[in-house]
Amino acid sequence: MATQADPHADAIEEIFTTVAALAPDIRDALPGRRVQNDETNPSGETQLAADAYADELFLDHLGALDSVVEYASEERTKIVPTDGEEETGLSVAIDPLDGSSNLKSNNTMGTIVAVYDAPLPAAGSDLVAAAYVLFGPITTMITADGDGVTEYLVDDGVREVITEDVQLPDDPSVYGFGGRVPDWPDDFTAYTEDIESDDSMKLRYGGAMIGDINQVLIYGGVFAYPALESAPNGKLRLQFEGNPIGFIIESAGGRSSDGTQSLLDVEPNDVHQRVPVYVGNDELIEQLEAALD
Repeated sequence: MATQADPHADAIEEIFTTVAALAPDIRDALPGRRVQNDETNPSGETQLAADAYADELFLDHLGALDSVVEYASEERTKIVPTDGEEETGLSVAIDPLDGSSNLKSNNTMGTIVAVYDAPLPAAGSDLVAAAYVLFGPITTMITADGDGVTEYLVDDGVREVITEDVQLPDDPSVYGFGGRVPDWPDDFTAYTEDIESDDSMKLRYGGAMIGDINQVLIYGGVFAYPALESAPNGKLRLQFEGNPIGFIIESAGGRSSDGTQSLLDVEPNDVHQRVPVYVGNDELIEQLEAALD
């Protein structure tokens, strides 16, 4: 948790507590919301009933906090102003249900939260905290703030510390690469071949970024959703995915990159801006940037 020396400590704690408290409601609602809505989200993806439900739930509860002045979601076109205290409030950007396409096959998914001390769209340097909730066999929550990274068990909506000061292991062992292989640029393909030729590295890719990121955080390794031939900016969103995941991984001793620089240094220009995402152990990201140079 953030220290009381941090002027945003109480606000961050309130936001994290609210997100954890909503986790059981979202998880309990999943079985009855596996059907598609008749809408797509701003990224052009088909929206499930579960996506819309989680988004509304987070807006209702986070938007009611005095500590939150703006709410943005992957599921909404526009940023929503709230009734928070403008002089001291924070902006929250959220992916309500990352990996919701896994709902049909009953695989891992989760929620990603970015907390900015600036109007949206905001830069990674404006992040004061980030978190994700993972709906796996158990519900866990990873938080990152000025005090580092903490892993929690979420039991009945309450956080219980599992591990404090989470750090990426020094000996990485997993990798996960998104996008269609024929759509990968040649330089990225060459990098993946180097990784795959290392007998110590094992493929872990589950179709929900948050699950793959958690494997990297626990076991060490690299996750990439690269620039593609058909999509030079990749697929993932800077505000909802790139920045918060970059913040968490860097806070845990790893590195993030868009291929040339830290994700936290990418200039924001739109709330739904896409960006290539590469995160993991320092030496693996350094190797990747050299390959893409």
